Amino acid sequence: MSIGQQGVADAIGVAGFGLYVLNYTLLTFRRIRTEHVAYFVINATAAGMVLVGLSASFNLASALIQIFWLIISLTAIVIRLRAQTPPGGLQTSGDAPH
Repeated sequence: MSIGQQGVADAIGVAGFGLYVLNYTLLTFRRIRTEHVAYFVINATAAGMVLVGLSASFNLASALIQIFWLIISLTAIVIRLRAQTPPGGLQTSGDAPH
């Protein structure tokens, strides 16, 4: 990896850290809730970004933590999206809000 590529990877990793901090701050001040998909989308994005950052200077323990957060966040997204979908799939025109 060239020095320029390493700098970009580091910047992406630091931005991922920033997303983690932002997400936790939003949660702390009740601007986002764990019931919402957005919380887990931000977490998954942050984990992916930190993984990119780890490509510049790899650390196995950190990579494993990020992989865990990515998997658990994606799982939570699927669970919440399934809970929002009515039984039988898509809404019919008669079920659509007016």
